[in-house]
Amino acid sequence: MAWLYLFIAGLFEVGWAIGLKYTQGFTKVVPTALTLASMAVSLGLLGLALKSLPVGTAYAVWTGIGTVGTAALGIVLLGEPATALRLACIGLIVAGIIGLKLVA
Repeated sequence: MAWLYLFIAGLFEVGWAIGLKYTQGFTKVVPTALTLASMAVSLGLLGLALKSLPVGTAYAVWTGIGTVGTAALGIVLLGEPATALRLACIGLIVAGIIGLKLVA
């Protein structure tokens, strides 16, 4: 169950990271509220996952999911460049997440 909590926490991390862009410096009420709620859910689920997972592994996986998801949505939603080198680096992060899951 801890890995499921961690995965969902990572998805909510993506939500708040992307949400920050839409708050326009915390001047828009609805995006700001959704971003703050996403932050709370993400940290809450991370805390639940840490009850049984090693902190180093859980934190690395959580940030990795957030990084990959945010980079992917940046490309899809925000028109950020999808160069071969950037995609390869994202692939390396995914490999690291899988590796940490396999050894934990």
